[in-house]
Amino acid sequence: MISKIGVIGAGQMGTGISHVCALAGFEVRLTDVSQDVLDKGMGVIGHNMTRQVRRGLISDEDKAAGLGRIHPAVGMEQFGDCDLVVEAATEDEKVKRQILSDLCPHLSPECVLASNTSSISITRLGASTDRPGKFIGMHFMNPVPLMKLVELIRGIATNEDTYQLTRVVVEKLEKTSVPSEDFPAFIVNRILMPMINEAVYTLYEGVGSVEAIDNAMRLGANHPMGPLELADFVGLDTVLAIMQVLYEGLADSKYRPCPLLVKYVEAGWLGRKTGRGFYDYAGETPVPTR
Repeated sequence: MISKIGVIGAGQMGTGISHVCALAGFEVRLTDVSQDVLDKGMGVIGHNMTRQVRRGLISDEDKAAGLGRIHPAVGMEQFGDCDLVVEAATEDEKVKRQILSDLCPHLSPECVLASNTSSISITRLGASTDRPGKFIGMHFMNPVPLMKLVELIRGIATNEDTYQLTRVVVEKLEKTSVPSEDFPAFIVNRILMPMINEAVYTLYEGVGSVEAIDNAMRLGANHPMGPLELADFVGLDTVLAIMQVLYEGLADSKYRPCPLLVKYVEAGWLGRKTGRGFYDYAGETPVPTR
């Protein structure tokens, strides 16, 4: 029985996971590296819940109750009574492994651990914990309050009880789970990220401009967002990290990250979160940069 959920990371994904868990009735313990980051994250959650109220999706009472269930604090000591803890830190295996190793001494033996990784081996991450049988991948989609899918990824050691328990949690969040084997990037990003990378190659080779590529895929393939616009939304650093996992994990040249993508990340042009990527976000309307 899951009633208390811990979330590590108050960024884009961690705040979204905390948001949906709190509205679903779970008590949430949220942590990050500083109080400033937590305060910013709580502000984002409050803002997003207010938008839901305006759209008639939840009531003011739902919002107040949801925010009241989220308990932000620096440090992992607060996770001692949690039934499930979801790690939602940056997509960097070394960082994640260190967090999981530091976390385990604070948990009860019964606590289940999950990672929101979008590409990294669940088997390897689970091996850095003291409970690989109780470790699983729970890959939420961004933005979490809107997207209905959660990929559930079992590592080689993940037991059936852990899978079934997390599947029930996903149902309580009113989302749909799909099982995935523990292969690099799982299902969604195994398909999506190479498409984005190919769009960057199409730009790099001069086949089309940013605007032409995005319009072609929106109007020609009925995609709600063009691939370069989507890359900016996801974060170019995240796109590159996932492509590197695919390239290294599957040893196939078709997954080689486009050199232009690498250059943008090296320049710090990571998309919406930095104000510049394939579009410039300085004004009211995004402007293509190439």
